[in-house]
Amino acid sequence: MIELRKLAKRPGGASPWAAFRYREVGGSVLLTNHLGDWVFLSQEEFLAMARGEVGEGSALYDRLASKNFVRDRIDPEQAADRMRRKKRFLDYGPNLHVMVVTLRCNESCVYCHAARADMTETQTDMTPEIAEKSVDLALQSTSPSITIEFQGGEPLANFPLVKHIIEYAMVKNRAYGKRLEFTMVSNLALMDEDKLRYLIEHKVQICTSIDGPEAIHNKQRILAGGNAWRESVRWIKRINEAYQQLGLDPVLYHVEALLTTTRAILDYPRELVDTYVDLGCRAIFIRPLDPFGWAQKTARTTEYPRARYLDFYRQATDYILELNKQGTQVLERFGAIFLTKILGDDDPNFLDVRSPGGAGIGQIAYSYDGKIYTSDEGRMLGKTGDDFFCIGDVHTSTYRQLMTHETVRALTLASNLDAQPDCVNCTYNPYCGIVPEHNYRSHGSIWGRMRESSMCAVHKGIQDYLFDLLRRDDPQINEILRRWTTIRERSHFVQESSAS
Repeated sequence: MIELRKLAKRPGGASPWAAFRYREVGGSVLLTNHLGDWVFLSQEEFLAMARGEVGEGSALYDRLASKNFVRDRIDPEQAADRMRRKKRFLDYGPNLHVMVVTLRCNESCVYCHAARADMTETQTDMTPEIAEKSVDLALQSTSPSITIEFQGGEPLANFPLVKHIIEYAMVKNRAYGKRLEFTMVSNLALMDEDKLRYLIEHKVQICTSIDGPEAIHNKQRILAGGNAWRESVRWIKRINEAYQQLGLDPVLYHVEALLTTTRAILDYPRELVDTYVDLGCRAIFIRPLDPFGWAQKTARTTEYPRARYLDFYRQATDYILELNKQGTQVLERFGAIFLTKILGDDDPNFLDVRSPGGAGIGQIAYSYDGKIYTSDEGRMLGKTGDDFFCIGDVHTSTYRQLMTHETVRALTLASNLDAQPDCVNCTYNPYCGIVPEHNYRSHGSIWGRMRESSMCAVHKGIQDYLFDLLRRDDPQINEILRRWTTIRERSHFVQESSAS
């Protein structure tokens, strides 16, 4: 954190300014403080501040004071309350519990992060015994809200176990009374009406992947003997139709579709956005490639410099903003996460972008074989033979042992931005977060080297873009961005349960 001790001296020789960080954005100087307040200054105003020429009672002094940049004007109790609210996730415990019900998958994605297995390899199916022990541990979390997320492979390939976990968890939760939700990440190609009926009846939120228009999607996600795009689109429309038949608002309740940005889509930002909008998707998560699973093996054809990704991101999000101006409500999810912190003065608890991060203390991943990892990314590394992030086994580990594991403690320290070299002095510290597993995979250390980190480049680039929009102070754009920070109603997906 930068504290300008020699600026704007008072009679006693002390600077009036509270500690702050700064960065040039669009020709102006952005100042942020540890509370997450921010203000733009012109170059001339910043130089005046540096020369000690900003006197008490001036318009600039009062503007800085109103944003908590003047030490004597900060209300300590109010500041403590704000920080306590933003960091309240630290009072909870793991709320996301990823259950890998199988490694088998009927699609071959060129960047597969999960390192999938062939459909014949049934030995990679989770057993009912392991599933029950996983649920038992998940429900012991001190978090009042629990989300069980079905991952793979393709979870529909082991659908009987998905059903078993849902029914077992709902019965067991009667003793806990937690806010319980289920999510499934699926390519949808194995979906049928019976499976859909069960998932809808049991309020399972369904997520899938759309990597662009048909030709690009099918190039990245290969379905043997079929058309991956057509299967995804057919079931997206069918599921959204089922939600509407239940009388649910389609703006709030729809299939969540995620993008994995590969080199093939970089020249088609508008086509990507149109694809999502045509499918009725109200949110687009423009995610870059991760260095897990097969992604590094296929990097020659899928990877790209992060500068190209950021150009793509800006073009796509500019177009999304154009559509919003024309009345089509659609948001970019990555930007919305940052904006919730920047404009909403809150933390949405997105586990990959918070400080400390979510590994171990925000999520746990249960592998098909009973091994327990700090996160799904840690589990992905385990699949490639590196069990650095394995913290236990469902057969022998207690919940307390998992939470006090030395790896969990180390990851919590490594993902605390105030203890991370470079991050501690970064202007975007109040809004950002890192993933130690990403650092470990990329740099060989959970601390990583942020100046060389592709994740850091992405986070900084997106926040540069967002703050440049805010710097322009366009009322229509500001209103759209504020709307993106709204917490969406999702009570339909919560299971009804009460402690006995």
